[in-house]
Amino acid sequence: MYLKAKRCSRVPRYDGIVDLSRAELIRFSRHLSLTEFGVEGQQRLKAGRVLCVGVGGLGSPAALYLAAAGVGTIGLVEYDTVDVTNLQRQVLYATSDVGRPKLDAATERLAAMNPYLNVERHDVMLTAANALDLISAYDVILDGTDNFTARYLVNDACVLSGRPNAYGSIFRFEGQASVFAAPNGPCYRCLHPEPPPPGLVPNCAEAGVLGVLPGIIGTIQATEAIKLIARIGEPLIGRFIIYDALRMRFRELKLPKDPQCAVCGENATIRELKAYEGYCDAGRSASAPSGHAMDITVKQLKERMEHGTAPRLIDVREPSEHAICTIPGAELIPAAQFVQRIGDFDPNTEIVIHCKSGGRSARAVDMLKARGFINARNLTGGVLAWINEIDPSQAKY
Repeated sequence: MYLKAKRCSRVPRYDGIVDLSRAELIRFSRHLSLTEFGVEGQQRLKAGRVLCVGVGGLGSPAALYLAAAGVGTIGLVEYDTVDVTNLQRQVLYATSDVGRPKLDAATERLAAMNPYLNVERHDVMLTAANALDLISAYDVILDGTDNFTARYLVNDACVLSGRPNAYGSIFRFEGQASVFAAPNGPCYRCLHPEPPPPGLVPNCAEAGVLGVLPGIIGTIQATEAIKLIARIGEPLIGRFIIYDALRMRFRELKLPKDPQCAVCGENATIRELKAYEGYCDAGRSASAPSGHAMDITVKQLKERMEHGTAPRLIDVREPSEHAICTIPGAELIPAAQFVQRIGDFDPNTEIVIHCKSGGRSARAVDMLKARGFINARNLTGGVLAWINEIDPSQAKY
């Protein structure tokens, strides 16, 4: 169930200073010993407000370190529940949390980390309708989303509300980080002006991600948020960090502000938020767009099976995924091998392709149609839809 977010009435205090108790002076003494940080830096942290959009792979380590560092208020935008597949990288949660709302588990863990912390819960999907209200109520926004279209929504809302965006992203073994939408700095659209078509780029659920990678990138995001609030150091404004975990290599690229940027440029054309096609929230994986004329639903496929007219069904997931759950009669041909196997298919045969949720299979269908396979179809929602609607006894991942 989606709950309406409570608008924060407190005006953000980006330059705020608040007193520290004796207990806090003791707790954060290692910060106070840093001449660059000192009491004033800790006071600014206590007055600071950070919004974590998504409390998954990136948001988990970031929120933990923000809480431990003494940030006074952390807002959490999340409405997903803890899944066992999250535990490989989302260190905010324990096995006992599986099935619980992430907001409940995250709030408990953060409160246990720092009893002086104020956690503001937003059990909502971030949308074009609520993003400006949520984001404008905080000093720094930490982008923990996991798909392109959500990143554009966060970016545009940060630019329009004048809030810096501590950005991070992860994919397989590579991570990226920067600070966008800061005064006189670039935004995400200066790097990528427009989102790619929905379903074109696989997400982490499809392509996988090294478990420790979001810990590294999320911690960098937390570091940048702390620096911005405490007003210390040199934030990653106009600089773009790329981290390669396999080679243990960092690269830094200069990223200038684009004067022609549609949202932060001199003649900006984007002056209000819009809902992008294929948008999905921060806590759940993106699916390929559905509703194409040649798509087939799992219920339609089940009926065809029962009447003995089932099409040739091909599963383009990886063997490790296939071992978790399957659709009866599906033939496993992983996406990486699919192009080489197209010659084995009869162009006149009806073929239905499926994957986990529809993204990889949609791309496979596009390849077949480009080669004249007019009877190729995509299974809407993939094996997850099959489990949800046909066979709930199978495990999901």
